[in-house]
Amino acid sequence: MRHSYVYIMTNKYRTTFYIGVTSNLKKRIAEHYQGLGSKFTAKYQLTDLVYFEIFTDIIQAIAREKQLKNWRHDWKVNLIKEQNPTLETLDYG
Repeated sequence: MRHSYVYIMTNKYRTTFYIGVTSNLKKRIAEHYQGLGSKFTAKYQLTDLVYFEIFTDIIQAIAREKQLKNWRHDWKVNLIKEQNPTLETLDYG
């Protein structure tokens, strides 16, 4: 079974967020870290993974990504803190 992921990246100050969807989280995070794939994440140095969700259906993952992108900043922070209270960089390996 192939999984899909919705993930949230941030910078070292935890001030800006990027929400994305991928079928290969490890590869995608490595791309962000190298400044590849997203001009927004490269511009704002969003290299730290702080949140992700796993889906078995890519359509559900895309719908969740769109939903989260419409959320207010404080709602995103609260969502992240539910699973990652200190906003630490997560191990995705």
